Amino acid sequence: MGKYLDPRADLTFKKVFGEHKNLVISLLNALLPLEDDECVESIEYWPADQVPERTEAEKYSIVDVCCKDNKQREFIVEMQMSWTESFKKRVLLNASKAYVAQTKKGMSYKNLQPVYALNFVNAEFLKDVDDYYHYFHLVHDKYTDKVIDGLHLIFVELPKFKPQNFSDRKMQVLWLRFLTEINDKTQEAPAELLENAEVCEALEIVERAAFSDVEMRAYDKFWDGVSSLKTLEDDWEQKLKDAKAETVSKLKQEKIDTARKMKAKGFAVKDIAEITGLTIEDIEEL
Repeated sequence: MGKYLDPRADLTFKKVFGEHKNLVISLLNALLPLEDDECVESIEYWPADQVPERTEAEKYSIVDVCCKDNKQREFIVEMQMSWTESFKKRVLLNASKAYVAQTKKGMSYKNLQPVYALNFVNAEFLKDVDDYYHYFHLVHDKYTDKVIDGLHLIFVELPKFKPQNFSDRKMQVLWLRFLTEINDKTQEAPAELLENAEVCEALEIVERAAFSDVEMRAYDKFWDGVSSLKTLEDDWEQKLKDAKAETVSKLKQEKIDTARKMKAKGFAVKDIAEITGLTIEDIEEL
């Protein structure tokens, strides 16, 4: 049993970033693609009735913190415990809803402020790309300096993150180390994390001793739900693989049956191969 709890869980993530404005401000400034004069200075959390509703499955797959800053920019911060392609569409939908929700009768569209959706993903979803940081926004396909400001979607693939010494991204590295290296087996936090005031504060918040028995039961229930959901996803993925294999096998058998009939009627092996897609060798063995 370690000294800390895993900060990726619903209870811990929201205690750190949903109750301590200075910490979520630090996280946003470290991870968002902001210029120096665009840094977040102060925030207010969204009212509970504005936070997107979750399905039963999403309660164990998505953890979120929503807020806006003094410039009225909207921020949706999510920890996604599992990944499906539909999550990208859900992220886009929720960011779009937040953008549209700013409109009031008679207001000028020029007053609409951008929405940033920062998504930490506990899985690799762009397997052909080495980078862990992915920024999607509306940009001209030819003149990439021409941008329509509005929706900014950021995905961070946590399994790909390696704690290299990026001097220009020091806080980004520290926060990602906090999210990837600290868990309920951690006895001692790395010195680099303890030396930073903001990350050290976050570490104190997720110390096991700071949580009541009721909170610990909620924490354990969350991870039980994550495990159950992962098992269901794995079972479903295996069923899809089995169904695909069965379909492929059935199609091949149909090709073989067709090839046998064509061969019996005297069709040339080359023609049979062209029509059925079987190899000449397979047909000659029939």
